[in-house]
Amino acid sequence: MRKEAIQTKLLAILLFFGLTIPVLGQTIPVGMPFLDDYLRRAQLIGNVDSASSWMIRPLYPTEAFGVKDGFDLDSSVVDFDRSGVHHKIQLDSARQLKFLLLPGTYRMQYNSEYAFGVNDGAMIPNRGLQQVFSIGAYAELGNFSLQLQPELLMAQNKDYIGFPIEHQATILFYYEYMNRIDMPERFGRKAYNRLYAGQSSFRFNYKEYSVGLSTENLWWGPGRRNSLLMGNNAPGFLHFTVNTRKPVKTTIGSFEGQLISGFLKSTNFLPPHPDYTIQQNPVLIPKRENGKRYLSGLVLTYQPKWVPGLFLGYASTNQVYRNEITDFADLLPIFNGRKGPENVFDPIRNKRQQFSSGYFRWLSQEGHFEFYGEYGTRGNSRVLEDFMITPEKGRAFTFGFSHLMPLKKQGRYFQISSEMTQSGQTIREEIRQMRTWYIHDHIRHGYTHQGQVLGIGNGPASNQIFVEFAWVDKMNRIGFQFERIVYNNDFYYYRYEASKDFRNKYVDLVPSLVGDWRFDNILVSGRFQYVNTLNYKWYLENDPDQYFVPGFDRKNFVAQLSVSYLFK
Repeated sequence: MRKEAIQTKLLAILLFFGLTIPVLGQTIPVGMPFLDDYLRRAQLIGNVDSASSWMIRPLYPTEAFGVKDGFDLDSSVVDFDRSGVHHKIQLDSARQLKFLLLPGTYRMQYNSEYAFGVNDGAMIPNRGLQQVFSIGAYAELGNFSLQLQPELLMAQNKDYIGFPIEHQATILFYYEYMNRIDMPERFGRKAYNRLYAGQSSFRFNYKEYSVGLSTENLWWGPGRRNSLLMGNNAPGFLHFTVNTRKPVKTTIGSFEGQLISGFLKSTNFLPPHPDYTIQQNPVLIPKRENGKRYLSGLVLTYQPKWVPGLFLGYASTNQVYRNEITDFADLLPIFNGRKGPENVFDPIRNKRQQFSSGYFRWLSQEGHFEFYGEYGTRGNSRVLEDFMITPEKGRAFTFGFSHLMPLKKQGRYFQISSEMTQSGQTIREEIRQMRTWYIHDHIRHGYTHQGQVLGIGNGPASNQIFVEFAWVDKMNRIGFQFERIVYNNDFYYYRYEASKDFRNKYVDLVPSLVGDWRFDNILVSGRFQYVNTLNYKWYLENDPDQYFVPGFDRKNFVAQLSVSYLFK
């Protein structure tokens, strides 16, 4: 009884201090239409603090940038004295309950012919119309915060031509990859409707730090289009988090970080033509029924005090099947390497899927310019000598920049941005041994959650180059984008090395028109894309009388629209 009494008193003291120190903690969700891009531009032109690295998201604008309320970036929306939906309730002299109604958001995507689209959170590979509805509330009492922001997905999920059945000679090669990752082309045969917890969290916040449970999407790294380890291509997953909410200042510079323990789920949807056999051998090797996995991750960033605007970072992730966790090293990524040569058999290491990356971001608010890069490796177990000899082994990387050039009228800019991402391998042995990013020999659900890759949205071994030109006026933007996407380059070389036929590459050429516009408390964002696909799913029908023949080339029209309503 005495021990229980002491614990009760300690809890009471903790709650007393927790409920008397005022904090603020609402976040801007990763990929939130309009606000996510605007905040990054605002940092480049000096409207918000340059101390935040932007390499660990979601962001906490209140803490990191001094914004009074997280989504009210210019203090024109929230007025507690006049508002009918936002409230402050004084419970006593020391405690105050704060309640905010979060923006209501509607997102829509339409694909005319086949699935296309990445970094769209709860959305799925879908032909036809799919919609996401989201609205939520934020409550805060002392150091405790609760953010409830569920997402409702409604997708038509119409049938479309996937991997062609005429591609019979290639199906066996294709299933070498599909048997090592949970990434279905289509999520069932009927409309797909789901309710997700979305961008929700429950936290205890103290000064720069936060501890709690969350289902929010995460983004690690400096990329604007792609993250090698953690992005918003899949729905958010349940995770325990310990993280900073703003840079922690020290005598040598500022630090940011996050440690997560998360839980990934699989799907029951199969790749195309799962009943196909070759010489009476089925191409599909069924995955284990229990595809639940445990993901641990660590990310740290450092801003040297002697080099303003420069940010350096490191991140690592480790996933295992939940029923195969054997020791403490599987729970925390700091201890997960088991360093050693790859040709030495290690049964514990072989049951883990590991990634690590280092990155940088350099920004100049005076020049309205940023340059960034991320270099990742497939595995954390390589010895230093091996890395120094062949740094390109198992690598992926992203490099990009963005520049805002002032126009005559104050507040207007011309923006040029570009980003290149490469995850296809260049060493023959890596390709022949199926050492491709995001797939795995033992964890045959791959680096996925609910059927979608957590990192680069275009999937294993994809390569992209992206460029954007845009006119910017404060929060508003009108622009033109162009992207070239090469899908699974490792599979291309794995399948066609013998024929050395370069014509079969599966490539998308995607011009896009984009626009963001604010109408008082209504934020509208749209994108219209024309997807010109060459050799869809690597399919090309040879003609003995003509060498340069058109492949299975297809066209797809994609429309995206999002509307956010900021409640006053």
